[in-house]
Amino acid sequence: MAIERTYEAGWRVGTYEAYKERLLNMKPNVYLHGKKVDRSNGVEGEGRDLADWIVGGTYVMGKCYETANDPRYEDVCVAKSHITGHYINRSTHIHHSVDDLLKKQLMTRLICHRVGGCMQRCMGTDAMNALFSVTYDCDQACGTEYHARLNKYIEYCQENDLVCNCAQTDVKGSRNPKYKRAHMQPDPDQFVHVVETNVDGIGIDGKPCKGIIVRGAKICNSNAPYVDEIIVNPTKFMSPDDSDYAVAFALPADWPGLKLMALPGQHHKRKHIDAPWAHIGDVESLTVFDDVFVPYDRVFMCGRDNEGVCRYAGYLALMFAHYHRHSYTGCKTAVSEVIASQAALVADVNDIARESHVRSKLCDIIQTAELVFAAGQQSAYRAVQFPSGQWVPDEILTNAGRRLAGHNIYHEYEILADLCGGVCASLPTEENFYMEEDNVGELCSKYIVRNPAYSAEDTHRVMRMMEDKLCDAFEGAQAVAGVHGGGSPLMEEITLMSRYDLEELKKIAKYLAGLPGYEECPRYERATKTPRAMLDKFKTYQAKQ
Repeated sequence: MAIERTYEAGWRVGTYEAYKERLLNMKPNVYLHGKKVDRSNGVEGEGRDLADWIVGGTYVMGKCYETANDPRYEDVCVAKSHITGHYINRSTHIHHSVDDLLKKQLMTRLICHRVGGCMQRCMGTDAMNALFSVTYDCDQACGTEYHARLNKYIEYCQENDLVCNCAQTDVKGSRNPKYKRAHMQPDPDQFVHVVETNVDGIGIDGKPCKGIIVRGAKICNSNAPYVDEIIVNPTKFMSPDDSDYAVAFALPADWPGLKLMALPGQHHKRKHIDAPWAHIGDVESLTVFDDVFVPYDRVFMCGRDNEGVCRYAGYLALMFAHYHRHSYTGCKTAVSEVIASQAALVADVNDIARESHVRSKLCDIIQTAELVFAAGQQSAYRAVQFPSGQWVPDEILTNAGRRLAGHNIYHEYEILADLCGGVCASLPTEENFYMEEDNVGELCSKYIVRNPAYSAEDTHRVMRMMEDKLCDAFEGAQAVAGVHGGGSPLMEEITLMSRYDLEELKKIAKYLAGLPGYEECPRYERATKTPRAMLDKFKTYQAKQ
């Protein structure tokens, strides 16, 4: 049954038009090609629009809003807020059931199909969900008031359907083991940290308030220049000596002192053969906090508040990674399926689809997609409910799925390149196909056709898409993101091996080998694992200090 789409009925799903207007009204704080740039094109009046450098990313966000407002997809893209009872965009929802986790995965895959890659709103979703459990646990243990602040913030994001991202990865400075803790760095600003507390400033509402001053920088901060809000989490475990670095907060993306060093990515612009693929892009950011004031109502963790808070920094870092890797089982499934669809189409265009080696290569991609999705789905079925009321998926399965995707992404690109052939790297320019002089356009069209079932223009369109996919800078960055987004395969290995109980598993082999004391084969059924287990380790470590 379709949801009544009225504000009075509790409909709080936003629109691309409202989102775009918010961006146009933001203060300039983006730095690109040696200049401070606006998010708008600088034109006043009727011609006012978003700047060219940002439209690849906002196109993706537009598809997120479009899909959530489409009645055909509301079963996965719309949820009911646990705070207000209003119907909201699932991208702002807190997972309160196994069904929520399953539908988040389905929503992610759905939108990723429509944009040919990352849906980009997943970071905000995962950051809010990570903070939800961690702030609850921290409050219970330390007597802090972070969870109530967070609920108010989540309600604000839900009611306005704000786009959020997560700034987690610090620049980290020297990797020398003697500087392994944040406070040991020669330059204290290599991790985001609190400089001062109980400072007078101006809040989000424009009224005087108290807050903290933070300094530092975050890298790999995707889409920061075109989000409404940036949520900041710690990047790793923090010891008691790292109390200044155990900090989490959220701020508008154009907040004073925030400086976004932008790196846009987008496919080649088209003049004649427009297509959805040609509009996709993003903007990466080095996000600098240059002595930024954060109002206390936006602070969700601060190690200076209580000595026990520090142990929750690592817990929060792991919880975000955990939820983000679960999102990746929808995202990376979709990426593999997009590559499989492109590989199957280009094989057809090249008239080689019936070859057995082609079918084998396509099977490799499909196999990865299905196994990654299955890992995410099963992790949801094995989810457990935390004291906060939130449901958390199984950690081993989310990491196994994400690791498999990261290991196979370059193999998938290799298959696509193999089936495409060299033409995508030597394709005549688009304009040549429409050039009348010397019959150039006619000749280009004549000699591009392979399979007579496809017209010259359709073949050109497919090969132009392959040129973007395999030969442009944006897709090169996307391939790297396929390996490292959400954590590198090494981090997934570390997580898997630290959570998996090999000693318990070895008892099966000991029985089979006939070792003394193992006369009966033990019953082995792995229990669900979550980052909560690591919290106990952090507590133990802190107690020893």
